[in-house]
Amino acid sequence: MAASTFTSRLRRLLRHRWLDEDDTRKAIPPAMVERLMRRVAASEGRHSGEIRICVEASLPSSYIWRDATPRERALAMFGKLRVWDTGNNNGVLIYLLLAEHAIEIVADRGLSSRVPPAEWTAMVQRMGDAFRQGRFEEGLTQALEEVSALLVRHFPAAAGTVNPNELPDEPVLG
Repeated sequence: MAASTFTSRLRRLLRHRWLDEDDTRKAIPPAMVERLMRRVAASEGRHSGEIRICVEASLPSSYIWRDATPRERALAMFGKLRVWDTGNNNGVLIYLLLAEHAIEIVADRGLSSRVPPAEWTAMVQRMGDAFRQGRFEEGLTQALEEVSALLVRHFPAAAGTVNPNELPDEPVLG
């Protein structure tokens, strides 16, 4: 490994080790978690999809040493949180990594096949403005509303049926 690569990974590791779950809980306090959970539940009443929110302070060290991206972590969390395991393959993960100010949206194949990549990219860019200014609730709410609109358009709730809640509504903090 070249000295400059080692140095950049070491800097990245220190930035990530500087932040921990306490920083996540400061950015997303319990009252906000409760409000986000209610918003997810209300959203899921309008469509057949499932939405999870995950906010992490930092990447695990193993991700940093192998130079993994926030996208790779979001994909891993998508699997770990079983967002892929919905009846209509229409789960969505909204992922925020505080240490890198990174935002990722991972949609299962049922929805991602219907939404062009440019639309996801534009959504992430809009969220980024709020996050860079420390307005986490505003950014997450905006993302939730935009994802909900896509799910309502492509997977509306069937009239007269109750949408089973396949995944927990509470945001995951790490």
